[in-house]
Amino acid sequence: MRRRETPAKEGKMIKILIDSASDLEQEEARRMGISMIPMEIGFGEETFSDGVNLSHRQFFEKLAASDVFPKTSQINEFRWGEAFGKLTQNGDQVIAITISSKLSGTFACAQSAAARYPGQVFAVDSLNAAAGERILGEYALRLLREGRDAETIVCELQEKRGKIQVIAVVDTLKYLRKGGRISGAAALAGEMLSVKPVVSVTDGEVKLAGKAIGSKRSNNLLMQLVKRCGGINFSMPYGLMYSGLSDEYLKRYLRDSEALWKGHIDDPDRIPVYLIGSTIGAHIGPNAVGVAFFSN
Repeated sequence: MRRRETPAKEGKMIKILIDSASDLEQEEARRMGISMIPMEIGFGEETFSDGVNLSHRQFFEKLAASDVFPKTSQINEFRWGEAFGKLTQNGDQVIAITISSKLSGTFACAQSAAARYPGQVFAVDSLNAAAGERILGEYALRLLREGRDAETIVCELQEKRGKIQVIAVVDTLKYLRKGGRISGAAALAGEMLSVKPVVSVTDGEVKLAGKAIGSKRSNNLLMQLVKRCGGINFSMPYGLMYSGLSDEYLKRYLRDSEALWKGHIDDPDRIPVYLIGSTIGAHIGPNAVGVAFFSN
């Protein structure tokens, strides 16, 4: 399939570049018309490129089989510079969307590399990750196909990113604790109570949004939090996400949250569903279920 790009000024192209914390694998990104730059993830002495030579499913297979806690690495300024150099070699413009600057130094590195291409490369902090970052990338594509110029797209992304909500039920807080995403005290409290914690990405950071005993109650809490945010804007990109080797928890969530979709989606099979990749999966572990959307 040919890459779909929209002409910029003077016949040049505008290209969207996104990092793999968006949970896009390289081949899927290529089909969509987006360039993807991978995070690196290490299992002991082995290092892989997220979504390139380590698929999302392969990551969770290794996570289940390994006693080593995986470590993710931010994309440094050199690698961003390399990507920008290739994508701009014909004078094209690039909009680079990154994982939240409060979760990784990746945005700062992209911003530094972009400074060498004034007016040509723009770095956008998604203030999000996983499907939250992905749907911002999908919105960028929509604006691109509408014929917007690069500066307008960047302004729109920066304005609308604050509307993105990512809320998820995770099976355990131990991965978030090991990855330093939440405090040890918050993780310990959750584990001692044997609860299903509900987390959200708020102001670019992962925060504990609530907790409930059992999957049904946690799914109900997740639905309540979605409504509390103002509900899903179905005219904008949205999607469900899950982690691990089974979508059992996802199917259960769909049954429990039927009221969210009724009247908006006739067929639940049409709801976009994404498997979480290694960059985010390393921090939340398997059996997580979440929803990403622009709030009304």
